[in-house]
Amino acid sequence: MNQHHVRAAVFSAGSWGTAVGKIMADAGTSVIMHARRAEIADAINTTHRNPGYFPDIELPNTLTATTDPAAALDGADFLVLSIPAQSLRESLAAWAPHIGPDTVIVSLMKGIEIGSGLRASQVITEVTGLPAHRVAVLSGPNLAREIMDGQPAAATIACPDEDAAHRVQKACHTPYFRPYTSTDVTGCELGGAVKNVIALAVGIASGMGMGHNAQAMLITRGLAETTRLATAMGAHPATLAGLAGLGDLVATCSSPLSRNRTFGTHLGQGLSVEQTTAATRQTTEGVKSAEAILALAHAHDVEMPITDVISALLHEKVTLDQAAGALMQRPPKPER
Repeated sequence: MNQHHVRAAVFSAGSWGTAVGKIMADAGTSVIMHARRAEIADAINTTHRNPGYFPDIELPNTLTATTDPAAALDGADFLVLSIPAQSLRESLAAWAPHIGPDTVIVSLMKGIEIGSGLRASQVITEVTGLPAHRVAVLSGPNLAREIMDGQPAAATIACPDEDAAHRVQKACHTPYFRPYTSTDVTGCELGGAVKNVIALAVGIASGMGMGHNAQAMLITRGLAETTRLATAMGAHPATLAGLAGLGDLVATCSSPLSRNRTFGTHLGQGLSVEQTTAATRQTTEGVKSAEAILALAHAHDVEMPITDVISALLHEKVTLDQAAGALMQRPPKPER
């Protein structure tokens, strides 16, 4: 297949969806973005900008937009999904009838479904009836703003079908964006989901005035508990040391561009969950997924002390000072 005839439908036109749409267009893929709001689709088509997220960045001419899901999916080689994890099931059910017989679905979502405990790829196969080898996951240290500015980044594309992973890789490989491939979907998805919760903890520590030592401790021990859960669920430990694990964790915990770290910083400064949610316009997946991740930990008999404390704080079962104390007062034992 000629690279210039490859088509991707990106749902939807939020910040990360827009960034990946730009990457794919820059890689020579023809991109149609699905926007829920007509004014966003019109602006992308007429001004080549997304006024909702990146009004200052010009998008490639090969990237267009529509509000019609069927039109976006018509002839698409890839359906790229970038929507809040908790609304995936309902949204995808409406779009599923328009998915072509050979379309590969690429999940950009980093959350765990509340109630079911399913990862995004599992929700996708359940809702669409597609086999797992038709679903890929893209995950890594990818702050949308930096990518829109053309700054260097890399990611892991995981799929049980290596050929499908290579096709996605080719469709989004640019001079500034380097995708690697993997078959460890579980490791990539859990790395992406749990790091959001750890970033909340790092943000809280920062907001409370704790220094880089405390933040590094949380990142390191956060990686340990992420790896414990992921390997208990069948992931390969090396995945968690890679881009979708450590890489994503470091970027999300360290950058002020990170939604989850920023949310945590507000909490650490004394704002309530409600006040912080009101101040944060975009979806903060760690807030939504903490409870579901903790349920997975209990189901697999895995200790996740940081996730435990953050979940309790988000549900107002402990105070901020109690949460900070709990994070520091773990019993001393050998480092694992």
